[in-house]
Parts: sequence; C-alpha cells; structure tokens
Amino acid sequence: MSSRKALPDIVRGKSRVHGDGVFAGEAITKNTRIIDYAGELIRNSESEEREDRYFAEGCIWVFRVNRVWSRDANFGGNIARFINHSCTPNCYFEIVDKTIWIRAARNIRRGEELTYDYKTIGERSIPCRCRPGCPNQL
Repeated sequence: MSSRKALPDIVRGKSRVHGDGVFAGEAITKNTRIIDYAGELIRNSESEEREDRYFAEGCIWVFRVNRVWSRDANFGGNIARFINHSCTPNCYFEIVDKTIWIRAARNIRRGEELTYDYKTIGERSIPCRCRPGCPNQL
C-alpha cells in the first residue's frame, strides 16, 4: 500500500467570480498540493496564436511554464483550467520541472472556491473579478 496521500477532492461548479469555478470538496490544509495544471506541452512560439484566440473569447487557457514551454489546457487539460483568477487568492502555483502544481496558500474550507493569481501582464491581462469594487478591475 502506498504511503502517498491522494490529492484533495475538488469539484467544478458555477462561480461567483466568473463562469465555472473549482471548489474544495473537503477541507484542504495550507501548502497542500491540490492538482497539477494539465495540458498539451507546446513551445511558446506555438502558443501565441492560440493565446490570442482564447483571449478573444475571454479565456486564458495557456500557462507559461518557462521561457521555452507553455501548457495549453484546452488540449488535454483537466479541472484545474477552471480555477479562477483572484488578486486575493487562497492558492498559488509552483512549477516543478514542467509540471504546474496548484497549492493551498492557506487553510481552505470545504465548499470554498479555489483561486490563484494568474500573474498576467501586458495586453493579455484580464480584469480581476474577485470581488465587487476590486481595484484591479482594469
């Protein structure tokens, strides 16, 4: 029997932040790995056209891994692609090699929506919708 703990239970549902979101199906303790952000591994030079198309639809599916690689969650992605942006998040991301882990920034209650700061910059930034009157709504 493996001594590795399974990842916490999370579920997709309607979000107050934007569209669909991801919610804790159980209490999650601080720094716990919640899920990896899955998707097709592509070169950044390939991702530009895809990013433009997704951004025009109001979505950000491409996650930059490093200066060379990105993950496109629209192809081979998982539920992590529905975790919404917030400038006051309860999660953060950690990149290990080419794997993007979403981790708990603090203890998270069962039923609470998971969010992290996308850290987007430039013309592909989206307005923050984390709360009414957010100063980062652009």
